[in-house]
Amino acid sequence: MPYNILVTGGAGYIGSILTPDLLAKGHKVTIVDNFMYQQNSLAHVCSDQKFSVARGDVRDEIFMKPLLAQADVIIPLAALVGAPICAADPVGAATINKDAVLMIFKALSPKQVILMPTTNSAYGTGDENNFCTEESPLHPVSRYAIDKVMVEKALMEHPGAISFRLATVFGMSPRMRVDLLVNDFTYRAVNDRFVVLFESHFKRNYIHVRDVSRAFSHALENYDSMKGQIYNVGLSDANLSKWELCERIQKQLPNFTFIEAKVGKDPDQRNYIVSNEKIEKTGFKPRVSLDQGIAELIKGYTMIRNARYGNIV
Repeated sequence: MPYNILVTGGAGYIGSILTPDLLAKGHKVTIVDNFMYQQNSLAHVCSDQKFSVARGDVRDEIFMKPLLAQADVIIPLAALVGAPICAADPVGAATINKDAVLMIFKALSPKQVILMPTTNSAYGTGDENNFCTEESPLHPVSRYAIDKVMVEKALMEHPGAISFRLATVFGMSPRMRVDLLVNDFTYRAVNDRFVVLFESHFKRNYIHVRDVSRAFSHALENYDSMKGQIYNVGLSDANLSKWELCERIQKQLPNFTFIEAKVGKDPDQRNYIVSNEKIEKTGFKPRVSLDQGIAELIKGYTMIRNARYGNIV
């Protein structure tokens, strides 16, 4: 069944993959974006009559209300993502990541569907074994994760909501982000050939950006059975430490060297192992392995040789 879908931040890292995927499935897609990175990442779908663009600020309630009213499904991707950009612009982070999303929730009717990416970084350090399911207590470390926890609580009060606690996303996108961990380490391996690790035993889970897009489509196709639930979305065979991640990159780039810093502390204190069993039981299985994603990034970085593809303006 085709839907009218509104994607905020639709020209961003995830949105630039998700939007063409939704159009290919026959949905009408309107994106909202302020194009703060001056990207033209959706130029290739402008010829699609089912695609519409609204340039503006998601914090502008007068601008957003008519767009929200026309949508069957809302996918709020617009955010300042990551600790560095949130630290650089704390007011923007609070108003975009939290206030604007809460405003969107209030404007919607119970019949409208919300598919919301949150973050598994909210688990912090997990339990005594660092193992986390959707039922585990949340211990967010960063401002970004703290706001996402607050937003998710409000989200789950909406009858048509699904929350995806995304693992650390990786892979090439038309609106590239080099600052994400796998993307960053692979970029360093290609261009610098070395990286210094702090607290290299800290573990995270990972997921390819195209599999994130597939998770949203999977939810639309299985909405009745999945609504009202929270799902971890990650690769179950990729709960890896930073050291183990570097070893995987080194298999494809043998000249890559990585060392452990003898002093210093990672400002990002996330350390957990995540179960993705719940969403897998719905029939969703990621298709892109970590090794495939690393190979893809290596090819991509023959084209990208500067830092403007990060997430700090």
